[in-house]
Amino acid sequence: MQEVLLVVHILLALALIGVVLLQRSEGGGLGIGGGGGGGGGGMGGFLTGRGTANLLTRTTAILAACFMATSITLTILAGGGDERRSIVDQLPAGPTQSAPIEPALPAEPAEPSVPAQ
Repeated sequence: MQEVLLVVHILLALALIGVVLLQRSEGGGLGIGGGGGGGGGGMGGFLTGRGTANLLTRTTAILAACFMATSITLTILAGGGDERRSIVDQLPAGPTQSAPIEPALPAEPAEPSVPAQ
């Protein structure tokens, strides 16, 4: 179930990105959008400019709500059962007493590193 919900979540994210990119910019920060004029209806005359904006705004709101719902559902499913888990509970009980490790002596080279003359 979690895998199916994750696929739906990814598809919702991609659809939300697409719908947001389709919307007309209303800010003039980059010199685009805003009061440029433009023509009659958007989408090839299928809808008027205002109708397209309303449709895209509603679609964005619906997709965003579904995206948030799947996010919360995935979070709940990832949490597991009702048991509370902590990293502290998973640590070993304490340090074990063991004999100290003897330091190893450095190995003697088999041949001298400088050739004899």
